[in-house]
Amino acid sequence: MTAASPLGSLSPDLEQRIVTLIPSATEIVAVLGLASRLVGRSHECDYPESVRVLPVCTRPKFDPVGTSREVHERVSKLLATALSVYEVDLAMLEQLAPTHILTQAQCEVCAVSLSEVEAAVAGLTGGQPHILSLQPNVLGDLWEDIARVGTALGVPSAHVVQSLRARVKACYEKAQSAGTGRRVACIEWTDPLMAAGNWVPELVEMAGGVNLFGVTGKHSPWLEWTALAASDPEVIIFMPCGYDLAATRKAALALAESQPEWTSLTAVRKGEVFIVDGNQYFNRPGPRLVDSLEILAEILHPGLFAFSYAPHGWERL
Repeated sequence: MTAASPLGSLSPDLEQRIVTLIPSATEIVAVLGLASRLVGRSHECDYPESVRVLPVCTRPKFDPVGTSREVHERVSKLLATALSVYEVDLAMLEQLAPTHILTQAQCEVCAVSLSEVEAAVAGLTGGQPHILSLQPNVLGDLWEDIARVGTALGVPSAHVVQSLRARVKACYEKAQSAGTGRRVACIEWTDPLMAAGNWVPELVEMAGGVNLFGVTGKHSPWLEWTALAASDPEVIIFMPCGYDLAATRKAALALAESQPEWTSLTAVRKGEVFIVDGNQYFNRPGPRLVDSLEILAEILHPGLFAFSYAPHGWERL
C-alpha cells in the first residue's frame, strides 16, 4: 500500500481525503486497504511506513523528552490548567481539505481530544469534514471500531475482523491448554507507578496469565510500590505509554535502581522481567492489539509460542 502524495490531489475516482489524528485509527484505515486515501496524520502516526510522508496535523504542547517523572509533571501541569496536551494545526487542515477526520475520545493524554478537533473543524472555511471518534476500552470495541470506520468510508470490514478474531481464538485456545497461568504485573508508567488497564488485563488473561493490577475496560490505575512488592508477581512486563524498547529499558532500570526491594521480587530473581514496545503495540487500540496478545503469549509460554516478535517487539530486561 502506498500513501497519497502529501499535498497533491486524489485521483478522479477517489474523492475521500482522510486525516487520522491517532495512530490506531491510521492502522485501521490501512488494514481496510485505504492507506492511499490518507492525506494527513498526527505527529505520532508512523505505521505503516508509507504514512510517514504525510503532512503532520497535530503537535504536543509539552516537551516529550525527559524522565518519566518529568514528562508526567509537564502533562499534569497542562491538564491542571485546563489546557489540552496537544493542538491541531488548523492551517494544515485547511490546506488538506479532508472529507473525513478520525480521532478519539478515550484519553486526553494519548492524542488530541474530540472536543479540540471539533473546535478546530468549526474554524475551517471550506466544507465540514465528517468526524469519526473512536473510544475503545476492550478488545471487542476494536472489532466495532473497524466496522464503524469501514461503514463510514464505504468499504467492507467483516473479512478483516474475522481474520483478526481467528488469530485471537487460536492464540487463546492454545494458551489455555497450558493450564494455570503465572501472576503478571503490567506496568504502563514507572514514575509515578501505574498499572496497565483497558484492554491489557483482558489480553493477559487471554494469553494464559493471571493479571494482578488493572481492570478490563477501566482506565489504567495508579499503583503504589508497596502494593506491587506485596503482590510479588511471577512476571513483570513494562509497557510505558508512548515508549519504544530503548526508552522502556531506561525507565525500567531507573525504577529498579530506586527500589531496594527490587532484587527480592520473584520475577526478578527468576529472570522473568520483560520490556515491550508499548508505543507500537500495547498502547495502540488498533489491529496490532492482536500482535500484542501474541507477544504476551510468546513471553508467558515460550515453549508453546514462537511468533518471532523478539527482539523488535519485546526483550528480557
